[in-house]
Amino acid sequence: MKALCWEGVNKLAVERVPDPQILNDQDAILKVTLTTTCGSDLHLINGFIPTMQAGDVMGHEFMGEIVDVGPGVRRRKVGERVVVCSFIGCGRCWYCTHDLWSLCDNSNPNWALARDTLGFEIGGVYAYSHALGGFRGSHSEYVRIPFADYGTFPVPDAVGDMDALYASDAAPTGWMGAHLGGVKPGDVVAVWGAGGVGQMAARAAQLLGAERVIVIDRLPDRLAMAERYMGTETIDYSRVDVLDELHECTGGRGPDVCIEAVGMEATGAPDGQYAYDRVKQQLHMQQERPIAVREAIYACRKGGSVFVLGVFGGLVDKFPLGVLMNKGLTFAGAQQHGHRYIPMLLKRMANGELSTRQLATHEMTLDEAPRGYDMFKHKKDACVRVAFRPHA
Repeated sequence: MKALCWEGVNKLAVERVPDPQILNDQDAILKVTLTTTCGSDLHLINGFIPTMQAGDVMGHEFMGEIVDVGPGVRRRKVGERVVVCSFIGCGRCWYCTHDLWSLCDNSNPNWALARDTLGFEIGGVYAYSHALGGFRGSHSEYVRIPFADYGTFPVPDAVGDMDALYASDAAPTGWMGAHLGGVKPGDVVAVWGAGGVGQMAARAAQLLGAERVIVIDRLPDRLAMAERYMGTETIDYSRVDVLDELHECTGGRGPDVCIEAVGMEATGAPDGQYAYDRVKQQLHMQQERPIAVREAIYACRKGGSVFVLGVFGGLVDKFPLGVLMNKGLTFAGAQQHGHRYIPMLLKRMANGELSTRQLATHEMTLDEAPRGYDMFKHKKDACVRVAFRPHA
């Protein structure tokens, strides 16, 4: 079958790879209908995530049709249209039964490599390095789904494929940030990043009752999308000082909840701090550019909450721990516990509360995927996400 493979830093190629097979009795095989780019894929392409190997199949956000199931699969059947959570959960360990699905104890066969790389064992995830399981990704015609009873979710008839696609990762990740960030009715919420996850975090905050939601980015098309589809306020950090603007529009107090949806390759205003982070990252003296995280901590009101959704992989420098502690902030972050949110999100899509299809600004065949990633990486033609149709 055809698949988009990682062949090295900034090298992608569509290649022929073996068809997936049922390996365990709880597996299913999915015919991929739609699969999409994600900002965290860029960390793989740019070489910031270790333990990638040439030939690894990319892609972790997807939906499709079940075409085969193992003998131990009880809840799913051939022919079902499903969305698949990007993280893999066994459904039985302590973490899964406590709705901490991305921390599953049993889904990552390379747990020792994860411990050596990260310092602890994390759950498996499709196409996100061998430290996170070495699973083949969804930018392919077919993909194997471990623990299919728990990681696949039937799509209601009222929900189109393109909406269902973003219930795989962007929508549950964004919802988790607003929910675990503690958004309450009447809150002022600031979201750093107007990509797919940031926009979904903003919409989640609205649905949880936030009085005002402010989205921060530098790309006019993404800020315009947040305004158009959700009616949020926006700040262009390339034009104004974000801290001054947030304090001004909140009467000097700051947002109640700050959500970081950018990650390890954040950009920032062209000042000394951004230059410092960029140089240290390029020299491998630190692994991240935590510009948005720092800004969120400084911006948040005293006693407020900061939640980190962007992907980070290691250590950062100049972390404002004293500000965090003395402000009395609640600080948290997580990879998405999507199994906890996906059924609820599909219901909201079905009843018209949540739309995600607008995130797919471009559609392409799988053969066009390298060009699609070039557009996505370099933000060409107002690209927010590219959705690939492997069987087109």
